[in-house]
Amino acid sequence: QVQLVESGGGLVQPGGSLKLSCLASGFDLHYYIIGWFRQAPGKEREAVACVSKSGVGVFYADFVKDRFTISRNDVAKTVWLQMNGLKPEDTAVYYCAADFRAWCPDEIDFDYEYWGKGTQVTVSP
Repeated sequence: QVQLVESGGGLVQPGGSLKLSCLASGFDLHYYIIGWFRQAPGKEREAVACVSKSGVGVFYADFVKDRFTISRNDVAKTVWLQMNGLKPEDTAVYYCAADFRAWCPDEIDFDYEYWGKGTQVTVSP
C-alpha cells in the first residue's frame, strides 16, 4: 500500500523552527521527486519546495527562500523540510507529495501521483 505520512508539525512561536518529515512506503522513493505544499484556511494550495530524485535539484518558493531547506534520504525513505524563521503567515497544513519524474518542474504544478494527509503547522505568539 502506497503511503506518504507527514509528521513534525505543531505550534511554534514566530522566529522558531520546525522540521517536518515525510515517510514513504509502498513504492521506491528513489525514482520520485518529492514536493512540499501547504494550504491555509480559505486560501489556495501553494507549492513550498521540491527536491529532484537525485537530491541535487531543489526548488523553493520565493516566500520561503533562505528560511526552509528540503532534503532527502532514500535509504530512510524520508524527505524533510527544515523550517527556520517561521512567521505567522507560514501557518497552514503542510503536505508532501511524490511523482514519478527526475526533476522538479520549471513551473509549479500540482500533478503529483501520491499525496500525504498533511500535518498542521501553527505559528503564533
